[in-house]
Amino acid sequence: MILVDTHAHIYIPEMKPDLEQLLKRAENEGVAKVFLPAIDSETHEDLIGLSRQYPQTCFPMMGLHPCSVKANYRDELKIARDYLDAGRFWAVGETGLDFYWDRNFDAEQYLAFHEQIEWALEKDLPLVIHSRNSTDECIESVRKYQHGKLRGIFHCFSGNAEQAQKITELGFYLGIGGVLTFKNSGLDAAIKNIDPAFLVLETDSPYLAPVPYRGKTNEPSYLKYVIQKLADVKEMGQEEMAGITTANAKNLFRFD
Repeated sequence: MILVDTHAHIYIPEMKPDLEQLLKRAENEGVAKVFLPAIDSETHEDLIGLSRQYPQTCFPMMGLHPCSVKANYRDELKIARDYLDAGRFWAVGETGLDFYWDRNFDAEQYLAFHEQIEWALEKDLPLVIHSRNSTDECIESVRKYQHGKLRGIFHCFSGNAEQAQKITELGFYLGIGGVLTFKNSGLDAAIKNIDPAFLVLETDSPYLAPVPYRGKTNEPSYLKYVIQKLADVKEMGQEEMAGITTANAKNLFRFD
């Protein structure tokens, strides 16, 4: 069984002490590739360094996380854009909107998000979207730009069935992670009738560890618990579900 973790922040400093063993555990559980979403300029070099250290396993994205959009967001966007122009990246992101934490920069978040959507279109790269407490707003932003060329993932999808349907109608994938295993999350019902062709796996490591590790540090090897639950929800075998989600990731990121 070959799995792809489409979203993991394993390059952040607190993950470094165990990184080599973490990647070995992931390999032992069949996780062949791990895609690394960017946060901001404080960690871009860590992200790129890890992807250079493990070029067959770790694949970098570049962008500005909405929680890092502050008064200096134009400077942060320029830094991210300079990296994007100079290197090989597999997606723009993670970007999007976050209306859970600080609401003082909502307008700037929209500006940063829309600019990064334009980058994705210009570079013909996938867009990886963070949509905490802002799923409807992110859907509408994508809708404005979707003329058949835009592609990507609504990362850590935790919305309802109607939102899931709207996202897939826009041609975007749903990133499914540990939340699926949480009791009473409702995510199982939300994706019950979604075509598996629109689902990809993620951990969002080190966050949102699945049951039985909920509340602890997440890591890519824990994808096995997500695929177990997802296979149950979709009423198919784990091997078949793994094959579909890996093919979806390959189709999106266009890797060999």
